Amino acid sequence: MKALTFKRYGKSPEIGFSDLPRPTLKADELLVEVHAAGLNPIDNMVMTGMFKPILSFQFPATLGSDLAGVVVAVGSQVTRFKPGDAVFASLFDLGRGSLAELAVVPEHAAALKPANLDFVQAASIPMVGLTSWQALNERARLQAGQKVFIPAGSGGIGTFAIQLAKHLGARVGTTVSTSNIELVRSLGADEVVDYKKQAFEEVLHGYDAVLGTLRGDALEKAMAILKPGAKIVSLIGPLDAAFARARGLNLVLRGVFGLMSRKIRRLANRQGASYSFLFVRPDGHQLAQLGQLLEAQRIRPVIDKVFNFEQAKEALDYLAQGHAKGKVIVSMR
Repeated sequence: MKALTFKRYGKSPEIGFSDLPRPTLKADELLVEVHAAGLNPIDNMVMTGMFKPILSFQFPATLGSDLAGVVVAVGSQVTRFKPGDAVFASLFDLGRGSLAELAVVPEHAAALKPANLDFVQAASIPMVGLTSWQALNERARLQAGQKVFIPAGSGGIGTFAIQLAKHLGARVGTTVSTSNIELVRSLGADEVVDYKKQAFEEVLHGYDAVLGTLRGDALEKAMAILKPGAKIVSLIGPLDAAFARARGLNLVLRGVFGLMSRKIRRLANRQGASYSFLFVRPDGHQLAQLGQLLEAQRIRPVIDKVFNFEQAKEALDYLAQGHAKGKVIVSMR
C-alpha cells in the first residue's frame, strides 16, 4: 500500500511516499480504507525528534494521526464495528499513522462517523475534538458561567475548543488577527482581542481557565488574567513530572520534566492557580459523544484547505506556516 513516511528524526527526515506491506490485524483491531486524513501541528513536530523519548515509531514511519474511512476487515474480538462501517479515529500515540491507503485502528480508538459529515469533515475532528474534550471537560472541569481563555481562536484547536466551551456554558475569550475576528465571533467567542492592536493581558480579567496553545511567553502573560483557583492546561508544554509519572517514565525524565515546568508552576502558584500539561489520548467513546454534538449541529467543522494525497507533503508544509483558519485535510479520493 502507498503511505507518506519519514525515515529518520532531525533536519532531514526523508519525507516521501513508500510502498508498505498490507497491514495485518490483531484480534481487537480494524483495517480501515482511509478516505481522508486530518493534519495537526504535532505531525510536523514528531519528525524533529522532540518527542522521541515519549512516542515510539518504527522506520519508515507513516505520518499523520487523524483519519476517516471505511472498515474493510475486523479482528476476531471486535464487537462494535463491521466491514462497511464508516468510522473516524485518532491514531496519535499509537505508533502508527493515517496518511496511507490503509490504516490499522484499535477498536477502542474508533467511532462511527457522524452521518451528517462527509469524510473530509469527519477527518478534521479527532485530535482537536479529543484534545478540547479532555482539556476542558476532564482537566479544567469547566462549568457553566466560568470564563476560559483560548488563544489563537482561528486555528485548528481554537475553532473547535471555542465551540465546545460554549456548549458547556462557558464564556470564551480569544486572540486573533483582524481578519479572523468575524470567524471566532461566529463560533461563539465572547471577548475577542486583536493581538496586532492590543495585549490580551491588559484587556482580559477574571478567567477561570486557560488553554495553552501558543509557544513563547503567552502562558506567563496569561497569569495576569486569572482568578485564584484557576486551571492552566497546556498543550504545548512545558512537560511536567505528573505527565512523566502517568507515562511510567524513569526517574531521570521525571526530574527533567519537573525542572522544565518549575518556572510556570511557580508563577501559577503565586496566582493561586494550578498548571498541568495534557497529552491527548485516543478514545472512541469520547469521539462518539463528540459525534452526537456534530450530528446535532452544536459544533461544526472548520476547514481551511483540502489537498489530495499526492500533495500530502505540501499540505504538511502549508500547515507548518501557521496561518490556517481551521483544519488542513488530505483527501485520498
